Amino acid sequence: MNDNGAVIRKAMEWSGAPLALATVVSTWGSAPRPRGSHMIVHEDGRFEGSISGGCVETDVLQRTAEVIAGRPAHLEIYGVADGDAWAVGLPCGGEINVLVQPVGPDGFDPALFDRIAVESGQGRALILSTDLETGRTREGAWEGQFHNRYDPPRRVLIVGAVQIAQSLGALARAIGVTPVIIDPRGRFLTEERFPGIERDDRWPDEAIAARSPGESTAVVTLSHDIKIDDPALAAALCAPTGYIAALGSRRSHAARLDRLAAMGFSPDDLARIDGPAGLDIGAVGAAEIALSIAAGMIDSFNMPR
Repeated sequence: MNDNGAVIRKAMEWSGAPLALATVVSTWGSAPRPRGSHMIVHEDGRFEGSISGGCVETDVLQRTAEVIAGRPAHLEIYGVADGDAWAVGLPCGGEINVLVQPVGPDGFDPALFDRIAVESGQGRALILSTDLETGRTREGAWEGQFHNRYDPPRRVLIVGAVQIAQSLGALARAIGVTPVIIDPRGRFLTEERFPGIERDDRWPDEAIAARSPGESTAVVTLSHDIKIDDPALAAALCAPTGYIAALGSRRSHAARLDRLAAMGFSPDDLARIDGPAGLDIGAVGAAEIALSIAAGMIDSFNMPR
């Protein structure tokens, strides 16, 4: 998954100005940015996004200026840099192919930025296809062309406004995942305990169902209260939720699975729950447990689907 949200927003903000778009269309070896990563460039030199983490951006800015001035869309290939410290290349030893195209009818139609935003706002992914010979991009998965998938922003619905939730909420924001804290217990769910984080005091099944969780959404239950956690897990299992995790010991997780099975969930359904939650890193304390859960969440998000 590519984090192109900031690029899409900036392209919409700059709508009407001469723009060019650089996109990583293939990678080999230790490429610093994944396939599909964008960088949008304004006529005046401002830009948003990255296609190499800084290794070749200066050269790409020159190529985008040429495209804005009238050069057709074209591919640039960046490989290993030589011994010259000023050579353009990738010191990490990889290779990337970058498409540089105008934003307009002969390249990336600016209306597509709005389409991405609309679909994302509805929790849906959008696939665009680009003809690498002509540099034209259109909606849909067209055979023989470069496909780029734009997923909705990543979210984590944290059930249970406990101490681990405080750490997990802050960590989620730091890694670009939007947290929502869900807990019907008002004394737990306060602005003081979760500053700047969205809070929802509805019962978890209602709160989760209202957000229609998809592949880019995680649901993590932390309350240790069966009345709160079990309905949340049931709601998450009834949707194509990207990551589902439940805090607790192996013994408590086995009992949890029995309860959910009694509700009618199949073994395949129950296998979707990561329990005990997170990667096994020997975590001790709220912050480390939150870190292990965040790692498990990112690992699940990044798995091929």
